[in-house]
This record gives sequence, structure tokens and C-alpha cells, in this order.
Amino acid sequence: MSDAARRFPTGLMSTCCIPWTAEFQLDEPVFRSSIRSALSGTPHLYVFGTAGEGYAVTAAQYRRIVGVFADEMRRGGADPMVGVIDLSLGTILERIQQARELGVRLFQISLPSWGAVSTAELHQFFDAVCGGFPDCRFLHYNLPRTKRLVTGREYGELARRHANLVATKNCGDSLSHIQSLIEDAPELTHFLSENGYVYGSLWGECGILVSFIMNWPRLHELYEAGRRRDVARLVAIQREIRIVIQTLFETVPDNRIDGSYDKLFEKMYHSEFPLRLLPPYIGSSDEEFEAFVKLLAQRLPDWIPGTHSTNGAVR
Repeated sequence: MSDAARRFPTGLMSTCCIPWTAEFQLDEPVFRSSIRSALSGTPHLYVFGTAGEGYAVTAAQYRRIVGVFADEMRRGGADPMVGVIDLSLGTILERIQQARELGVRLFQISLPSWGAVSTAELHQFFDAVCGGFPDCRFLHYNLPRTKRLVTGREYGELARRHANLVATKNCGDSLSHIQSLIEDAPELTHFLSENGYVYGSLWGECGILVSFIMNWPRLHELYEAGRRRDVARLVAIQREIRIVIQTLFETVPDNRIDGSYDKLFEKMYHSEFPLRLLPPYIGSSDEEFEAFVKLLAQRLPDWIPGTHSTNGAVR
């Protein structure tokens, strides 16, 4: 399917993490600076995915952070995407409306996760969300934590029912699942992990859900290699990504929640970016950060910010 026929553009998509002060208040100057920095890599940024602690914020924190994020994104000429994660459909609808009142029209949604939804409940969820806000667009975050993964065929049916369902986010690398996403729901843009993109790009146009945001040039190179179906280059970059993952988990425990790792990458760009997470979740320590950067610099020095450039500007 051509880009013109697809409901949302392909490219790179990335999260914005939330910097918390020692009192667990938003550090607004650092947050705004990190958004501006990320916009140099891609205009497709979102807040409140798993890494953005969307599962943990209070109503007051949600509203304030959405307001700051939307303002900074618009200053950068980009469309803000806001994630909504909750066990209650009613709360999900309330938060969409709150962000909508702040001018947001692009959302990332996840299924309620207390129990796996049935097929009928799946359709009821999308009827309420997509049907309830016809002037908004929605990306669905398809993750195992919800206990129910949506299939490619189900996405095809949901896309036929809801014209404002425009994209998906899938982190797995199952070849059969990725093939089904692209072939059974071609009108949706599917953002895949770096690993998944290597497979998905061989089946059709898709986007990259960026996990390792410390090297935008290499990630853009991965994306373009996929568009060309340059298998040799895809494999070469994937080997580097595997080394990044190996290095990360040699220096930081692998049993923490996502934001613990994403904030390590943010801190590479902004030394003042705090690694703490909202309780009860535990972030990485400064010592773990230093160990990760030191070992990665030995193995892949070009992946350390400051040793490469984006559009001619060193980051």
C-alpha cells in the first residue's frame, strides 16, 4: 500500500520520558529540553507509554504533563501524541477528553489489563474509544501486559469499523505475527521494534518504534535500509543493536520496568536528567549508568551521543 493510502505516515516513533525531582514533581525545564532534543530525531513523539510512566501518574500529574508536552511539541511544529493507560475504560475516556480539551487529537491507547478481554469486549473497547472521539486519531499499543494481543486479522476488522484507528505499536518479533499485521491490516501503519522492523520491512512499509534513542543517525539508516530492502545493511545494524542490548543487561539488571532503561538513554543527552521512577518502581542508579556508558564506549563508540551527528549537528 502506498503512503498516500495509509492512514498515518511511516518513519521513526519514540517516547519522551518524564524527569522527576527529588520530591517527585515534574522537572519542567529538563522535560522541555528533552522534547526539543528528541524532535531533532523524529517528529513522531509520544508521552505516557510504558517508558513514560503513563501507568503511574495521578490525574493532576497527567493533566500538567500533557499541557507542557503539547505546548513544546507545537512549538517544534509537531503533533503531540498522548498515551492513555488504565484498568478502567471510564478513566481512559476521561483522560482522552482532558487531553482533547488541551488541544490533543492524537492518542496511543492500550487495552485494560486486569483481565484479558474477549473478542466482544475488544470491539466494545474500540467502539467506546474510537467511536466516542471521531475527531481524534488513535494508535493501539499491542503489548503482552494486557494479557491479550490483537492479531493482524483483528486489526483489519477494527480498521474497517473505525476510520480513525490509524496505527499500531508492536514490540514482538514473531515473523508470522508481523507478516499478518502488514498483510491483513495494510491501511494501518505498524511501528515495530528494531528487531521486528528487520523482518517487517521485508514484507512491506512499516515504521520503527525506537528503543535505543542514543543514536538517531544509525536508526534512520536502519529505516532507510528497510525501505530499500537492503538485507545486508539491515543485518549489520541489527548486530550492533544486539551488542547494545547485551551491554545494557551486563551492567543493569534485566528485571526492571521499561522506563528504568529508557532514562539511561535520555541521560546520555542530558547529564542532568534524573533516573528516578515514580514509586514503587526502582530506576537505574548513577553507578549503573556510568558502567553502561563506559562499556558501550569500548564496544560501540559511535553509539555514544556526541560522537555522531544528526542533520549536521552534533548531539
